[in-house]
Amino acid sequence: MRPGTSMLPLLFVFLWSTGFIGAKFGLPYAEPLSFLLVRYLLVLALMSVLALLSGAPWPSGGSQVLHLGVSGLLLHALYLGGVFMAIKNGLPAGVTALVVGLQPLLTAAGAGFLLGERVAPRQWLGLVIGLAGVALVVANKIGDLPLVAMLLPALAALFGITAGTLYQKRFCAHFDLRSGSVVQFLPTTICTALVAWSTESMRIEWTAEFVFALLWLVLVLSVGAISLLNLLIRNGSAVNVASLFYLTPPSTALIAWLVFGETLGAVAIVGMLLAVLGVYLARLPSR
Repeated sequence: MRPGTSMLPLLFVFLWSTGFIGAKFGLPYAEPLSFLLVRYLLVLALMSVLALLSGAPWPSGGSQVLHLGVSGLLLHALYLGGVFMAIKNGLPAGVTALVVGLQPLLTAAGAGFLLGERVAPRQWLGLVIGLAGVALVVANKIGDLPLVAMLLPALAALFGITAGTLYQKRFCAHFDLRSGSVVQFLPTTICTALVAWSTESMRIEWTAEFVFALLWLVLVLSVGAISLLNLLIRNGSAVNVASLFYLTPPSTALIAWLVFGETLGAVAIVGMLLAVLGVYLARLPSR
């Protein structure tokens, strides 16, 4: 990693973790896809203005546009849509994070085949330890839930973030973050609008809490965290980037403790430490 970028992974983890907090604030006032549609429209407007005013270069050729569009559908439409629908349907954020927490193992399995990346035994060990840590953090949140129906959107989100990371690393790792974001979010917005129009009432209660959550998710997540994710995918291996998602459930639990007063038991604290250890091992360079 280049000098001056060593803190980017930690900043990304913190920003990404706040997405669950923003969802908890905003979802009581809007259906999930309608919420995301407004978010995407604001991101499109913001990034389009930024790209035009800064003179950002736009993707050249239909192939690059196509690859950016596909990666956007996977990373944004499918992943975020699945997460928001799972939480709205009653799946606890911690359980949703655990399902998505399988991503590093799936990414490692696909990285060698699709990207030619070598995953060292030490990295596999770190991925397994990290998964165990995530399971401990959210173990007390599962309870007796009708999981099967609620898990389907979360599993779709898991597929989206895993396939999107591998696809972007393979086909469009290098692009301008300003104009490229516009190309990624355009098909995401269209797809989300069509599904929301056909499945939801699209009514929104414009409360102060909803507006705060919306602005946070637009500025901090869709602009800040997504830009960091694109940078990390560009500069690191797919396995290293994916391993960071193990830190999301512990980080989310810590933020929820600070913001909402949710308690952290001894088992959860041990899980957080294991997740940190797992990410450390997974991010050690292969030899």
